[in-house]
Amino acid sequence: MHQLAIQLKNQGHEVTGSDDVIFDPALSNLKKEDICPEDFGWFPNRLTKDIDMVVLGKHAHGDNPELGEAKKKGLKLVTFPELIYEHAKDKIRIVVAGSHGKTTTTSMIIHTFLSSGINCDYLVGAKIEGVDGSVKLSNDAKYVVIEGDEYATSADDMRPKFVHYHPNITILTGIAWDHANIFKTEEIYLKVFEDYIKNLDKSCKVIYCKEDPQLNALIEKLKDGDRFIPYKAHPFENIDGKTFLKLSDRNIGTSIFGKHNMQNLCAAKKVSKIIGLDSNKFYEAAANFKGAAKRLELLFDKEGLHIYKDYAHSPSKVRATVKAVKEKHPNKKLVAFTELHTYSSLNASFLPQYKGALDAADVAIVHYDPEAMKIKRMPELPGKVVRKAFEKEDLFITNSSKELNFLLDNIDFEDSVLLLMSSGAYGGLDLESLPAVLTNKNKYA
Repeated sequence: MHQLAIQLKNQGHEVTGSDDVIFDPALSNLKKEDICPEDFGWFPNRLTKDIDMVVLGKHAHGDNPELGEAKKKGLKLVTFPELIYEHAKDKIRIVVAGSHGKTTTTSMIIHTFLSSGINCDYLVGAKIEGVDGSVKLSNDAKYVVIEGDEYATSADDMRPKFVHYHPNITILTGIAWDHANIFKTEEIYLKVFEDYIKNLDKSCKVIYCKEDPQLNALIEKLKDGDRFIPYKAHPFENIDGKTFLKLSDRNIGTSIFGKHNMQNLCAAKKVSKIIGLDSNKFYEAAANFKGAAKRLELLFDKEGLHIYKDYAHSPSKVRATVKAVKEKHPNKKLVAFTELHTYSSLNASFLPQYKGALDAADVAIVHYDPEAMKIKRMPELPGKVVRKAFEKEDLFITNSSKELNFLLDNIDFEDSVLLLMSSGAYGGLDLESLPAVLTNKNKYA
């Protein structure tokens, strides 16, 4: 929302906004553009009749006083995805959907286009190296690349956001039930994607991951011709901790790794082929792609220790990320830390979805904060329930930053990889000082 506000302001519109709380980087970015609210909160008196449009974000509840005032005054109300579509309706719309890999795949396509001199607008959920902001709206771009998620549009529109984009090309990366607080059952979650596919325009190209069993079964039931294009992981190999894309005539080094990222890469390649991009240009871009922020991001690589940070916060993501890191560094000890942070991951009935997710790790740590659970009004989660769900007897479970730091202080990190996975605050760890702490401890142990 804040990146959209900045884009609209830069186009010459007068933009104001409200929120009950704003965190960085949004806070700093809005201040820099001089459109940060002076006061946090909701102020119905600011909804005056001279306002041309009110853009409604998904976090504004139905009883929001400003929303109520906008309706009372009959102001034009649009949701975030509706505004994106209104801007993009005359462009070629490429929408990336799926339970996992959306951000990385979208980022790959944007990077490929821009690196190859193809102007494009975009909407993506992470910072990409060399790309300004996460939203770009222009008048002259032929293409728009959109990360389309399956979550509710707004308090007034419970349909998934991706139904509003009406793509010309769509990618489906895979289906794995998540966010059980929103989608109460796996069947409900699957139905969201089934409806999305059914309602696509018959001219839309559908690029889908054939290696995802649930998605493949759904496509087999729904496909109606050669507009459905399957893909699987791009051939690759790991050599001495480095990853190479395997081509028929050569190998190309790349910063990304893991089978799931090779699937994402192949999806991006299918899009590039459809729009007529030369294969050599695609691989030039692939070799230079550094990844999206917080997605298998390498924080440290010295003195026998590698530290990665990843946004993995659901069973399928944790499973794929741990496997990828172990395959890249097969001869190193893998210490995998995951923080249970989402409503689903803290739900005892959903937790069994994590079965085996940390099996590839040599040392596995699961962290969750009982105080955070109280704030979310969730029932107590006993450690034995967590251990049973993961089905890993030697699992370490921590409930405070003090416990977590004590545990890390007693692990030998010589010739090791530390993988940190969270959509939260990583258990309160100081990620900036952590490498120095761990390498210094190894030296003097």
